[in-house]
Amino acid sequence: MQEKIIILDFGSQYTQLIARRIREINVYCEIHPFNNAPELDDSVKGVILSGSPYSVRDEQAPIPDLANIKGKMPLLGVCYGAQFLSQFYGGEVQPSKTREYGRANLEYIDGSSELMQNVSTHSQVWMSHGDTIVSLPEHYKIVASTKDVKVAAYKVEGETTFGMQFHPEVYHSTEGSEILKNFVVGVCGCTQDWTPDSFVDSTVDSLKAKLGDDKVVLGLSGGVDSTVAGVLLHKAIGKNLTCIFVDNGLLRKNEYEAVLDSYQHMGLNVIGVDAKHQFLGELDGVSDPETKRKIIGRVFIEVFDQEAHKIQNVKWLAQGTIYPDVIESVSVNGPSATIKSHHNVGGLPDHMNLKVVEPLNLLFKDEVRRVGKAMDIAPSLLGRHPFPGPGLAIRILGDITAEKVTLLQEVDHIFIQGLKDNHLYDQVWQAGAMLLPVNSVGVMGDERTYEKVVALRAVTSTDGMTADWVHLPYEFLSRISNEIINKVKGVNRVVYDISSKPPATIEWE
Repeated sequence: MQEKIIILDFGSQYTQLIARRIREINVYCEIHPFNNAPELDDSVKGVILSGSPYSVRDEQAPIPDLANIKGKMPLLGVCYGAQFLSQFYGGEVQPSKTREYGRANLEYIDGSSELMQNVSTHSQVWMSHGDTIVSLPEHYKIVASTKDVKVAAYKVEGETTFGMQFHPEVYHSTEGSEILKNFVVGVCGCTQDWTPDSFVDSTVDSLKAKLGDDKVVLGLSGGVDSTVAGVLLHKAIGKNLTCIFVDNGLLRKNEYEAVLDSYQHMGLNVIGVDAKHQFLGELDGVSDPETKRKIIGRVFIEVFDQEAHKIQNVKWLAQGTIYPDVIESVSVNGPSATIKSHHNVGGLPDHMNLKVVEPLNLLFKDEVRRVGKAMDIAPSLLGRHPFPGPGLAIRILGDITAEKVTLLQEVDHIFIQGLKDNHLYDQVWQAGAMLLPVNSVGVMGDERTYEKVVALRAVTSTDGMTADWVHLPYEFLSRISNEIINKVKGVNRVVYDISSKPPATIEWE
């Protein structure tokens, strides 16, 4: 039985980071809404209470049921979690006299505390709260303080219960991972056996048991998630897996042929479907971004359904769903408001009557790549930048034509190949070109031109939730701009997007 840490989520923006930090030290953990905690069997070694946008003093403040947790197993409260463990059990939380946000340094550390082992004096931590603990309940002992926050961390005497008002999970807490390791390994006794190799072995075994001799169909996209899912399933059921790779006419230049070739070299049973004309025909004259996404999603479903029905006796639909998607769907606040429609096989119609298998639904994106590496998937596939499901349709602002797609494919190819040739590709999380719905005046030779404007975008990120624009060298941008304008007929101006997310999304539509 896989040992685990349970994180009870109160809606903090940092909750996923706690899970990522714990998994980085090879300890498995799961996130659950505070009001829908799982059964705490022998596999659960400890519980962490997350932060929250709420104050513990709010009338609607979330209140977890800790009757079977506090004092009975290791428990750690982070920010809101720490304040709740104080306020609810007899302490007092009040608005901070000086609201403490950002970097702070630990002025006092109790070196004898299990939680603070090997943490340096003056260690930097990250604060993010408007309240503070002004008095602790009886038997609570301070184990760390900053200049402005006396109760930076505490322990409940006679219990393995701890709290801290700072966020150990963020990078700005320089020894935060050490503190989390002190809790999950030192206090909870976890053995750090959650590794990519162990995941592959256990997942292949469980897929064999679940699927038996059943046939499975998987929609491949060329992306990391579906590729790793495909290889895992192939290891488990071999020829009983059929993969379908649909060319929607909105992929990168030569991508359909290149990806199809790489899959077939991996021994996967892949059916390639050329549906370019079907997609572009349905998109003719459509400019609204949300309508584009819905059309692409609908046509994909129609094409995929048609191909899947050609395979006899299929019982399972495999999807490359990853853990952030799962967390989002059971969020403490319910599913988030739809920012945009997503295009994936999750919307396949009920009449297909297939059971769903999701071999990656416990993994974060970086873990998917590590699992892929453990299975010797080529770095060129694992290192591929994320690419939106609707493809170039949402990088062509306005209506879509075959001519615009071809133009943008050429621009995108020059940009992406340039990143690779200049050893910049792996420093970028995602990059692409956008075709803007405006013409710009220019001069070529002795003639004035009135041609298209393209925008280049390159960002760094870990999961796409937030992103910073990449400071690509000016010399590189200059060369790429010249190459695009000289080689792609119809473009006379290139701009570079220097917006971060938030407020700007990575894609333009």
